[in-house]
Amino acid sequence: LYADAVVVLDNTALNRIAEERLRIKNPTVDHLNSLVATIMAASTTTLRYPGYMNNDLIGLLASLIPTPRCHFLMSGYTPLAVADSAPSTIRKTTVLDVMRRLTQPKNIMVSADTRTGCYISMLNIIQGNDIDPTQIHKALQRIRDRQLVKFIPWGPASIQVALARKSPFVQTRHKVSGFLLANHTSMAELFQRLLNQYDVIRKRNAFIEVYKREPIFSESLDEFDDSRETVQQLVNEYQACERVNYADFGLLPKNNM
Repeated sequence: LYADAVVVLDNTALNRIAEERLRIKNPTVDHLNSLVATIMAASTTTLRYPGYMNNDLIGLLASLIPTPRCHFLMSGYTPLAVADSAPSTIRKTTVLDVMRRLTQPKNIMVSADTRTGCYISMLNIIQGNDIDPTQIHKALQRIRDRQLVKFIPWGPASIQVALARKSPFVQTRHKVSGFLLANHTSMAELFQRLLNQYDVIRKRNAFIEVYKREPIFSESLDEFDDSRETVQQLVNEYQACERVNYADFGLLPKNNM
């Protein structure tokens, strides 16, 4: 919670993508690491091949994080390919197709359902060497007309798009690829799931003796309780982001939040 920004990747989602999207029967650690490397490389494309915008980390993240606490970002990439995966079934890689697929939950590398809740902010980095900016505007208009993306009611409802050149050192079959970095209220699902799992373990006092051997936990387990409360506040704030009166979050009585 003390970081400026966190890109969340979880093994469940990575395994799902490897099995369902790449059709790898038994994904290995190398396969999952390849997916993570793809995401990390794509996220710094605009830094390594600078353009007129998003050419530093501050500029890349500032517009995605409206408040300090809500800084957990989800990511996606299309089309994906790793070693030993089946040939890609994706044939069309126009700008519209890439941006449309980036909004689909099956391409998100976090176990959170983006069909519920709403986007706080969204950045698409479109990679390609011969992309006409008018294609971007047409794609955004189509996405807006089809209402494929739902945004928060109290902030700007727009998809940020940055263009980047493809690496000359990596050969790919597709002319256009896309990377998504987004802040979505469904992140509350992920943290609520962690809280539920923690509550079960805490109720059974499982693994407690191991921690009591440490000086900080020898007298009490207040650190655990404080940490749980901090995560609960994060869940509450993400849920509050879906409401029109989010600006009043923290000022309203708890029974009205």
